[in-house]
Amino acid sequence: MAGRGDPPEGNPEGLPGGEDEYRSLVFDEAFVRAAHLQEYSARERMGEHALAVRSRPGPARRGSGQALLLVLLILLAFGTAFYLGLRNPYQPPPDQPAEPLRTTVVPLAPQGPVPGGDPARLLARSPAAAHRTAAAGINLPIPARTLHFSEGQIVTALSIAKDYLVASSLEPDVLAGQTVRPARLLIDPDQLAQFDRSVDRPADDGRHAVAAWLVRFDPRRVTVAAPAPRVQGTLGFAEVAADTLDVTADHTFTYVLRPAQGPATAPASLFTVHRTLRLRFDREDLRMHRAELLTSTVEAGPQACGADTAGGLAPLLAGEKPPAGARPVLTDPYATGGPGTAALCGALDPAAQPRP
Repeated sequence: MAGRGDPPEGNPEGLPGGEDEYRSLVFDEAFVRAAHLQEYSARERMGEHALAVRSRPGPARRGSGQALLLVLLILLAFGTAFYLGLRNPYQPPPDQPAEPLRTTVVPLAPQGPVPGGDPARLLARSPAAAHRTAAAGINLPIPARTLHFSEGQIVTALSIAKDYLVASSLEPDVLAGQTVRPARLLIDPDQLAQFDRSVDRPADDGRHAVAAWLVRFDPRRVTVAAPAPRVQGTLGFAEVAADTLDVTADHTFTYVLRPAQGPATAPASLFTVHRTLRLRFDREDLRMHRAELLTSTVEAGPQACGADTAGGLAPLLAGEKPPAGARPVLTDPYATGGPGTAALCGALDPAAQPRP
């Protein structure tokens, strides 16, 4: 006889409670080991445990190991790159010593008395009438990259050349003979000994004429008056080697001068200096903002041919004229290009003087 709680013929097919309900689930050993929760045993549950189950430490994650390996590979790559950088067989070329500056200074003697008068009228009647004032007359050409120098490096070289022209030809304290520092700061250290010798012990030997480095007047005789000097000229550049860039400067400077000891109303006169410079730059010069001076040719007048110009320029002022003597070759300082004569003195072209 069946019990009161059992159906007469057992559990109906397909209803819960039969063996088929869990037949598809396999609780093998791997499944049990992978479980994150583990039930305490009956003995353990008799203790003070408040929970019936506990968490099991899961297997070590592979993701953290892969991340650690990636970090190690990155560190290895950086270390290798740093090591190869230190042992790179290519090294930049060493800084080449600068050559001594070769100088030429040519005084230009007037054909008669030096014209004098009001500064504005003198300038208006001279070839400098259309020239620009001071540094505005030193214009940079349109830069273009060369085979081994970028456009930015070309601009840097041209800017240094302009800075040197301003410091050595337009700086008031330099013109007055009070300092040489602005120009000296822009010269390659290899040439500083030659520069200092030219300033301290000038000589007309093709190496140590101070007038080839900068324009300055004897303040005991001459003062530079207003208006500011007029300037006209050109700058050019050319790559001469993979690590060498040359800049050529060809400029004419026109100064208004008065006697240092005379009254402020004394007649003024014009003094013209034609400077042709060749400057050289290597990559270290560009980085340090300095230049090597290769050649400097100066034609300046009106001066007397016999004047000693090694230590500075010696202008003839308004109304003065050179002493009688040999007649030098006619030379125009406003004509660009190389010096018009290889002689040590030239004759100032009357066309370069203010018109009567």
